[in-house]
Amino acid sequence: MLSDDLRGMWYLMLKDLRAYYPKPPNISWGILFPFAFVLAFVTRDPENLDNLVPGLLALTLLFATSSMEAIVITFERRIGALERLLLAPLRLPALLAGKLLGGMVFGLVTTLVVLIVALAIFGASGVNWLLLMLGMILSAAAFSALGVLVSVSVKEVFEAQTLANAFRFPMMFLGGVFVPVASLPLGLRIVARALPLTYAVEALQVAMAGGQPLLGVLHLVVLAAFTAVFFGLASWALARQVA
Repeated sequence: MLSDDLRGMWYLMLKDLRAYYPKPPNISWGILFPFAFVLAFVTRDPENLDNLVPGLLALTLLFATSSMEAIVITFERRIGALERLLLAPLRLPALLAGKLLGGMVFGLVTTLVVLIVALAIFGASGVNWLLLMLGMILSAAAFSALGVLVSVSVKEVFEAQTLANAFRFPMMFLGGVFVPVASLPLGLRIVARALPLTYAVEALQVAMAGGQPLLGVLHLVVLAAFTAVFFGLASWALARQVA
């Protein structure tokens, strides 16, 4: 059973990457959209461009993983493809895990492009590579799991993208990308601490700008917890719908 699940996850990931992700809209949402927002803030304070790099990486991960992830399952349910997949010797959590891996891989590849450019401009001295890689992987997992949860929570494709934006845009402005969380009013700081993007940004800041490694590890643990909660809720919701 486990071997069937692992094989099914692998081929589902490959199928989604080939069928859905290499599309111009996904690339634009993954790279150009976050870059445009960061550029708008850079024009106000160009001397602190390097301080925005961790936020840009986290934002790219958020939009790249969820640009298509949030609608793939909804789309396949509409055309009956998901029901056919469930006929395979594959448990439902493994099916969702295959979907999640597709979003993760696309998000990580997209973000690696941004990372290489950023390191070429600002240099790589002082980077904690282990924390950086783990931070990117767990951030991608949390955001992809959020996309899966959004996808199983609606019935129409357009609803999935709308609901995804309802999560992404507040996170973009409250998650510490442009304004440090510590400088927000108390009420907004509380909201920010309930958002996975906050921990992604702070983990990448520790990895790239220095800081307490244990604090970075704590952020990684929180991101892993977000992933587990989002994935568990998505599995429960989809199981109820197909029962």
